[in-house]
Amino acid sequence: MIVLAGLVLGVATGAYTARKRGGNRLDMAQYAAGYAIAFMLVGLFLTIFLERALA
Repeated sequence: MIVLAGLVLGVATGAYTARKRGGNRLDMAQYAAGYAIAFMLVGLFLTIFLERALA
């Protein structure tokens, strides 16, 4: 669940950042993909940490 939340948050943050910097649609898509990957990795590590800590 945390990984999917990271995906959604990353896409939204990336698209917003690209739009704020004056990018076009392709820039927004690239930023969204990059942020989504980064946020998903953070979510994955957080999920692994929580699973091990709570088990």
